[in-house]
Amino acid sequence: MKQFLIFVNKEFLHIFRDPRTILILLIIPAIQIILFGFALTSDIKNIDIAVFDQSHDASSRLIIPKLLNSPYFNVVASVDNMDEADKLLQSGETMAVIIFEKGLESDIIREGAGNVQIITDGSDPNTSNAVSRYLQAIILTAQKELINIAPLQQMSLTNDRITIMPEPNMLYNPLIKSSYSFVPGVMGLILMLICSMMTSISIVREKEEGTMDVLLVSPMKPLNIILAKSVPYLALSLINLATILLLSVFLLGVPITGSLFWLLIISIIFIFVALATGLLVSSLVSTQVAAMLMSGLVFMVPVMLLSGMIFPIENMPFALRAIAQFIPAKWYIVAVKKLMIQGLPVSYVLTEMLILFAMAISFIFISLKAFKMRVS
Repeated sequence: MKQFLIFVNKEFLHIFRDPRTILILLIIPAIQIILFGFALTSDIKNIDIAVFDQSHDASSRLIIPKLLNSPYFNVVASVDNMDEADKLLQSGETMAVIIFEKGLESDIIREGAGNVQIITDGSDPNTSNAVSRYLQAIILTAQKELINIAPLQQMSLTNDRITIMPEPNMLYNPLIKSSYSFVPGVMGLILMLICSMMTSISIVREKEEGTMDVLLVSPMKPLNIILAKSVPYLALSLINLATILLLSVFLLGVPITGSLFWLLIISIIFIFVALATGLLVSSLVSTQVAAMLMSGLVFMVPVMLLSGMIFPIENMPFALRAIAQFIPAKWYIVAVKKLMIQGLPVSYVLTEMLILFAMAISFIFISLKAFKMRVS
């Protein structure tokens, strides 16, 4: 028994000797449960919407304040024409536009019914459906109060004769295919997984086997060694990217409505970000298991939770929304949706492209610096 306790004590000492092991075993799980607790929600809130009021009558003036006071939505704009509404949806500034059609009140007086159109961004069908349902509920609730509007009181209408019919219209995804949402997310996840995890494991394996020292004393420069280790995973990532796009188009029926050239360019930039991330991980850990855990727990889970791949970022607390801005996959997925699903020109993804490019340069610089310090 004494020998058994000695070995147990030895193992504890081995664990606590390395702070990175403590980080992986104790700190990261606590962070993960916090992330899952706050990010896993099907509720919607802080959704930006716009209003296009063509009616300008008592009916629309009754409903609009209810939208303004809703805890679920932020009315960020009031537009005067459909061109402005389209620009807001295309740029991602709003998730939905509510259109009060001209003559809404007169239609209700004449026919007992009127139409309110709800246009949502269908590139994220799950959120789009939820937004549409919440907006319809607000409009239908307001319908009960229409009888109190003076023009309708004069017509002696009753509640059962007044109907406002919300007409949901999902832009970019009229068939409401969920694949329109998960394909861009899967692209970001797979590229990050292959580049980050496999690159870090490959370099750490050389350390474990002792061959890294042999490579470092060879005539080849350390930078060239790293590039040589990264090129195969760059090639594999491009092959996987092509495979995903082909399967998406021909098997899942998700079209590439925008520029394929710019989609490939921004994907390559994202791949360089992921490669640099893998290099950074390899400079921080010494074993393949640690590299796999750090890549999976520190990078993969945030990609799934904080990139908007599964859960809308708008629903998260402010702190998580701020952290999400530093997740490369968040910007990549937004850009892919705009180019692939919405078919927008490259001018609409310049912000995402510049941010990813800056991240790539920064991560590569930090990773090479960390690797050189580790080597020295």
